Amino acid sequence: MIMIAIIFGSNHIAARFAFDHGTNVTTAVAFRSTGTALFVLALLLFNGISLRVQKQSLARSLVVGLLISVQSYCLYSAVALIPVALALLAFNTHPMALSLLSWLSGGERPARRMLVAMPVALAGLALALDVWGKSGDISGRWAEIGAGVLWATGASLSFAAAMLLTAHQLGSMDGRLRSFLTMSVVAVVAIVGGAAAGDFALPADATGWTALVLLTVFYGTAITSLFVVLPKLGAVNNMAILNFEPIAVLGLAWLILGQAVAPLQIAGAFIVVGAIMWMGSGKK
Repeated sequence: MIMIAIIFGSNHIAARFAFDHGTNVTTAVAFRSTGTALFVLALLLFNGISLRVQKQSLARSLVVGLLISVQSYCLYSAVALIPVALALLAFNTHPMALSLLSWLSGGERPARRMLVAMPVALAGLALALDVWGKSGDISGRWAEIGAGVLWATGASLSFAAAMLLTAHQLGSMDGRLRSFLTMSVVAVVAIVGGAAAGDFALPADATGWTALVLLTVFYGTAITSLFVVLPKLGAVNNMAILNFEPIAVLGLAWLILGQAVAPLQIAGAFIVVGAIMWMGSGKK
């Protein structure tokens, strides 16, 4: 699970390289989603899993796919604007968003552990984002990171909504088939939307092409590995391990992209991840 988190993080490092070498967000989402959908389709065919889906489930899968399309575009937009680790930290508030959305839609009230962890995680996020800036100028700091944080927050909310709908409406569908349908919808939305808006931008050089291929390979490998590993370990007690991703990206971004953060920001990142993992480790 830790390796899967690192591979997920590597996908975002590759995405930042692709953006710095001519690729735009729409192109990255289209390539990643199409490549992943084809890979999962091959996995389904290899395992002899039926592709037949009831009309009602297909309609719900379409809605989930649209939400994941929004999440993909928002998160890559955040990665293109602010340091990768900070974008992922803001996005990884989705467990809190999921709990609140579930409560607002008639689900059970968040547990005490959740109510304690949420403000701690948000305080850690404020430290990690360094919202006060070096001179205490909050408005100046927001001008630097605000757009990226808002994109990441949009990704968090749309992903939480997709997970809520999946849990309530598509829980009985095979996870691989569900992911194939979801990635197919994302690919179609990205390709059709990009073509209609003339918003495709291919890499400008070999580095950009390599990064575009790698982000597709990393994401496809991570999501497929998750399907294989998680059922063996159990989702309830192990899904929270994926919140190691922002910590892994802190190191990767420093080594590969030269994106350094201050010690206080690193401490904030560990507070965020620790609070979310503690929140997810309670009895279900």
